Amino acid sequence: MRPEKKYLVQEVSDRLKESDYMFLTNYYRITVSETAELRAKLAEQEAEFHVVKNTILQQAAKSLDLPELDEMLDGPIAVVSGGRNPSEVAKILQKFHQDKEKVEIKGGALGERLLTPDEIDALSKLPSLDSLRAQLIGLLNTPAQQLVGVMNAVPTSVVNVLKAYSDKEAA
Repeated sequence: MRPEKKYLVQEVSDRLKESDYMFLTNYYRITVSETAELRAKLAEQEAEFHVVKNTILQQAAKSLDLPELDEMLDGPIAVVSGGRNPSEVAKILQKFHQDKEKVEIKGGALGERLLTPDEIDALSKLPSLDSLRAQLIGLLNTPAQQLVGVMNAVPTSVVNVLKAYSDKEAA
């Protein structure tokens, strides 16, 4: 392999190592300004959009022991990777595709697992990370609130009985 190709394979491998996921999209109908717009939206989530030759991506995936990507690699391919929140990145890609009818998702990988376009669509419909954190805190808080309510019920009952007895005596 030529040194230029080795360098490109190493560069793609390094980018994929840094990310827990990658999404493969086509890009053949997207303009330069639309690409800049998409990259700016992805940058908010610390994700990147890179055009990569299919053979380079295949060799990089093999060097990282990723699953076979051959069925997804037809036509011009761009790789979206990086960031810590694959769900938000999938949302950005899906919204961009719906708004512009461009950048169709061909598939991807999450860790060692291949993802179909339908699975990436399902991933994009998950609640945001902040929302999930709030739900978790709510779940952790609920038993404590119920325990306090149960513990508070006994003294409250005693006080109510004493008040009723006092009111009866006063009348």
